[in-house]
Amino acid sequence: MRKSHNLQGAVFHIYMENTPVGDITLVQQDERIARLSMGRHPAGECRETTLLKECERQLWEYFKGDRRAFDLPVYARGTPFQQKVWTALSQIPYGETATYGDIAEHIGCSGAARAVGSACGANPMLIIVPCHRAVGKNGLCGYAGGVVSKRILLKIEKSWK
Repeated sequence: MRKSHNLQGAVFHIYMENTPVGDITLVQQDERIARLSMGRHPAGECRETTLLKECERQLWEYFKGDRRAFDLPVYARGTPFQQKVWTALSQIPYGETATYGDIAEHIGCSGAARAVGSACGANPMLIIVPCHRAVGKNGLCGYAGGVVSKRILLKIEKSWK
């Protein structure tokens, strides 16, 4: 995952249909992926771009078990704390999970498990930044894409690990 900041240009989107987690919206701003969300959430013009098609290709590889990490230019706007959490999420190995408390400890904020959960909920790059790998101390809990989608994504990863 490569990051960039201060985007201002054109916004395009496409929808992926019939994925294991339902429809997905991919949004590009300038030459970066700016959002990946579950469902249909239009932003800007609906247009297939080279970058959006590449993102779609990498996601299909992920769903088939042929990809474990993404190589896409992304722009994930967030606070410095959210950025720390999202970086930590990207370090959780494919097919594994970590608790919100573990992540808080990893970023040097012991006791901030709820804040980590909030940062996960604000993640604009579902799947690419794997917040589905973050779980509560008692197991699965919330996910911006829905707990059913979280369960499906974890099952995909465990089956191809």
